[in-house]
Amino acid sequence: MKLNAEVCVIGAGPGGALLSYVLAKAGLSVVLLEKQPTLGKAFRGEILNGEGEAVLNKHQILSFLAEGTVLPLTHIEYWSGGKIVKKLFPDSPDGNVGIHVPQGDLLNGIINQANQYDNFTLYTGVTINQLLQNEDGQYCGVAAVLENGEPFELQSSIIVGADGRYSTVRKQAALSVSHRSHGYDLLWARIPAPDDWQPVIRSAIVDNQQLHLFTQATGHIQIGWNIEEDAYPRLRRQSFEPFIATLIKAFPDLEHHVTKHIQSWHDFVLLDIFSSQVDTWAKDGLVLIGDAAHTMTPTGAFGLNEALRDADWLAEHLIEGLHANKLNLTWLKQLEQARRKTVDALQQEQFLMEETYQQNFIVS
Repeated sequence: MKLNAEVCVIGAGPGGALLSYVLAKAGLSVVLLEKQPTLGKAFRGEILNGEGEAVLNKHQILSFLAEGTVLPLTHIEYWSGGKIVKKLFPDSPDGNVGIHVPQGDLLNGIINQANQYDNFTLYTGVTINQLLQNEDGQYCGVAAVLENGEPFELQSSIIVGADGRYSTVRKQAALSVSHRSHGYDLLWARIPAPDDWQPVIRSAIVDNQQLHLFTQATGHIQIGWNIEEDAYPRLRRQSFEPFIATLIKAFPDLEHHVTKHIQSWHDFVLLDIFSSQVDTWAKDGLVLIGDAAHTMTPTGAFGLNEALRDADWLAEHLIEGLHANKLNLTWLKQLEQARRKTVDALQQEQFLMEETYQQNFIVS
């Protein structure tokens, strides 16, 4: 099977999905390829900040989502010694400190809108075998295999790698990446929320450990637990009960739900934490966005939101570039440099936020 499209987007996460939708709506032919058979299967960042909310509102995405899948969070609480020591509220009465949208609902909402356009096609369960190049070395498409085992080739004017922190596109394009350790990894767990639970974000320090939680639109609470980098194998060899006792000590009002729903190490999911930057996001005929270009940590919930901003930024310029026939390497690198300044500053801000985390518990 041979296909042709103006744009090939690889990776149907929030950035790739939004980019594909905006380009298709503008009339460009877009093929979106996703490795997983189901969208949003793996848990990733799901909190929108003001920047991400603005991008989605610009493209009217939040208004397309099903009722009950968008949850504004009302305030932030800082806990110490099992008690609240500080609360932070939004600047305006109708504001929020973040919005939770389950990633599966967000992706399906975007894709449902993109499917209105005949010039958009999504393939899931796709394995990318090779990035294709023409005789001048310009990237011009992909060779891949569909979920049913059928091989196909896609010819495109540009390839966009939106396939995450372990990007296949980045590897096959031989784009070098530098990783930076933050000294911790993260354990995720999820429990049902109590009936009277408020839509809140919480943070705590207990026995020099940092714990965080936020309310989900699905009636659950997502718990994040910072642990020492590479410590999880060692922790799993130890007794589970003292570990859970620390969580209960941090948030004693959740003791019943924690003991009922977190009963073994199997109830946690490990996320290894690092930030990264690719030396260049662009090659001739190819560009990276989101975690493929600049992996961020969960601190500040920047990752999801910057992927959405990447998509919004790139869509505007790709529409212009394709219509004006100026989609060359020099032009792509100029785009990258303009956007990279913002991303670099946010990655540095994450380090500062982590270094000064304990200051949040000082009552002024």
